[in-house]
Amino acid sequence: MGSHFSLSGKTFLVTGSTTGLGRAMACALGAAGAKVAMNFRNDLERAEAAFSDFQNQGYEGGLFRGSVIDAGDISRLRQEIESQLGPVDGFIVNATPAQPLKPIEEYDWEFYQSMIDFFIKSPYLLTREFLPHMREQKWGRIINIASEVFTRGVAPFSAYVAAKGGQLGWTRSMANELAADGVTVNAISPGWIPVERHADDPEEDKQAYLDLIPMQRWGVPSDMAGATVFLASDSSSFVTGQNIHVNGGTVLP
Repeated sequence: MGSHFSLSGKTFLVTGSTTGLGRAMACALGAAGAKVAMNFRNDLERAEAAFSDFQNQGYEGGLFRGSVIDAGDISRLRQEIESQLGPVDGFIVNATPAQPLKPIEEYDWEFYQSMIDFFIKSPYLLTREFLPHMREQKWGRIINIASEVFTRGVAPFSAYVAAKGGQLGWTRSMANELAADGVTVNAISPGWIPVERHADDPEEDKQAYLDLIPMQRWGVPSDMAGATVFLASDSSSFVTGQNIHVNGGTVLP
């Protein structure tokens, strides 16, 4: 079965992949043999350190700076990735902005729009840019990183939850649209897996969430590896339009 999970000869883009879950997924794809385009927008020093660690593990890829909510930047990214690594066979939509929990009265539309940009506009723009190659070769993988918050209806978190719901709806529709082209479109919905940006979160909030997890342990970024490689590989060739929850059992859909 090993060859079914091999990504040798494939090139993947992982957006927002120099920290947290994105970094872990980029490494998982690299370990499976893919060439990985690691993407970042801010903090060049941190990105270079992450990419250096990626290379030190023996993985192949490149580091590419650019906004994944800007059509011009995405077009430039495609050209740079193709020049360095070859055409992109699949991508993971992982980049995200800050995610504060606020009651509805404290949100403004600008913030709602930022959620829509990252979770609906970004996969739309990326698909428009990278789909022609996937269609031509009759093989492609689009993986959205969604969230359990939509299924759980987490509050006060309306902007993020609404955008994640839209992202899941987009996943289902695009799965139907692209199935005949050999392009699968799926989602992974992690639970709360603490990464760098959670360092200052209140301990009481962390404990309250930990108490909800049937496995009685925190998820770690590497817990995303199996689902990521599965959906990226030929082992998932008959799987599309699905949403895999990686959360230790906090959601049982």
